Amino acid sequence: MRQRHQLGRLALAVLVAGASALPALAQEATPSIYGVWRNPKNSVHVDIRPCGAASACGFVVWATEDAKADARKGGTPDLIGLQLFRNFTLEKDGGWRGKVFVPDINATFSGGARAVDATTLRARGCLIASIGCKSQTWRRVDGTAL
Repeated sequence: MRQRHQLGRLALAVLVAGASALPALAQEATPSIYGVWRNPKNSVHVDIRPCGAASACGFVVWATEDAKADARKGGTPDLIGLQLFRNFTLEKDGGWRGKVFVPDINATFSGGARAVDATTLRARGCLIASIGCKSQTWRRVDGTAL
């Protein structure tokens, strides 16, 4: 009987220790949006990094000649170095929300991003509120995970 009681306390201690580690493991398991990502057509690469105390921003670090020409036609002369993702803030659900600049049409919209896993980023932008939304799946450029 005493041995069963000790085993029960040991099992309880293991469960309590494991449960207290779950929040830390969940935080570590959340993939980061920081790094360099490519759009679905692989015509633009954006480096998402911290900016300010609690925000993330994304800057164009590479683009095809066609993407640069489209940006120029839209009124954006220099695509490389341009900030596309502006003041993204982390939300309680793990997603990021902020503003997205679209150089082809020279306009800024509300948008969001969520790292699905270590190599996949789901990006979404909307014209007004939740109207006229478009989603894209971006892929991490090799070797850029932070």
